[in-house]
Amino acid sequence: MQKHSSIEEQLKIILKGVEEIIGLDELKQKLIRSATERHSMTIKLGLDPTAPDIHLGHTVVLRKIKQFQDLGHKAVIIIGDFTGMIGDPTGRSKTRRQLSREEVLDNALTYQNQIFKILDRDKTEVRFNSEWLSKLNFADVMQLAAKCTVARMLERDDFKNRFKEHESIGIHEFFYPLMQGYDSVELKADVELGGTEQRFNILMGRNLQKDYGQESQAAMFMPILEGIDGVEKMSKSLGNYVGISETPDQIFGKLMSIPDSLIIRYFELVTDIHPDELELIRADLSKGKVNPRDVKMRLAADITELYHGNAAAGSAAENFERVFQKREIPGNLPDFEITGSMLTGEGTDMIKLLVSAGLVSSNSEARRLINQGGVKINGEKLHELKFVALKNEDIIQAGKFKFIKLIIRS
Repeated sequence: MQKHSSIEEQLKIILKGVEEIIGLDELKQKLIRSATERHSMTIKLGLDPTAPDIHLGHTVVLRKIKQFQDLGHKAVIIIGDFTGMIGDPTGRSKTRRQLSREEVLDNALTYQNQIFKILDRDKTEVRFNSEWLSKLNFADVMQLAAKCTVARMLERDDFKNRFKEHESIGIHEFFYPLMQGYDSVELKADVELGGTEQRFNILMGRNLQKDYGQESQAAMFMPILEGIDGVEKMSKSLGNYVGISETPDQIFGKLMSIPDSLIIRYFELVTDIHPDELELIRADLSKGKVNPRDVKMRLAADITELYHGNAAAGSAAENFERVFQKREIPGNLPDFEITGSMLTGEGTDMIKLLVSAGLVSSNSEARRLINQGGVKINGEKLHELKFVALKNEDIIQAGKFKFIKLIIRS
């Protein structure tokens, strides 16, 4: 293990943005032992591969894992291929559909491709929990089940509410937190991270480790990130998300739209800024020493750089200023070719064009955007659903952040 700063300095970085930690004194002792014996702590994160399209809300926990890695510790990512075939009952009002083995593995591969945009691949171990859970015999399962009572399971709000409403609860669903907790036993995890909604599952790991004669893991819970609207939880279905695979211009532009009240929260939860620097920014904002817009530009650049690099972040900042301050068209627009099949005597079907170019995800979204005046051709709003006579090198804008330049092939 590399030599790092004092335990106090490590804790300052580790605890930045954390909503709750259970086992803080134990964590301090683990850090001291890690430094003294020069070995890495094992930091666990379980991923149930059912929704692998990562946005900034998902990265809150992953960025914290990365901060542990930067301090010399080892991340173990558990891909829940076995638990994923049950499905996490957290927050569910009904039994979750069980995934097939093929669906789980496809999602797991997608997840792995995305998490290494954040985590250090050389300091990350990826494990599938079928490796040990599939080997438990029925006697092992009975022993595991004996570690928890039905009354304890019904302390979970989702189970309690479903029981009260006479909704069915599968016996197999009770095994989800037991299996996730057993993962911690198998790994001898020192710390487990998760969102606040995973509290029951993660604390089950602490309890099971103690039952199996191990030192209990510290449990760290990260808060839920608000979306760019500043109101609802970040969610793709609500459209208030920033996807880490979006273009630099899209990431930068969306972040510039967040309310000023979220600037510090986004710095705290989705960047790697040092806590001391964060406090300076917080103080300058509260005292009115800096313009919030300038701080937001720094935030947008920092986050864009994390996923696309410094040059792309700089270009995105220039494009933002060109479009929103100077009302100009951004440079380096992507070309989109249209051919004879999209060119008719009436013109081009704009709904078909917007979907084909990837500017919208569906015909209904295209109609809605046009009706709201969110589609422009060379800066002029398209006010109605219609066929349009387009020219080579026309600039199509969809919403605030998406542009293409047409290349027409006859």
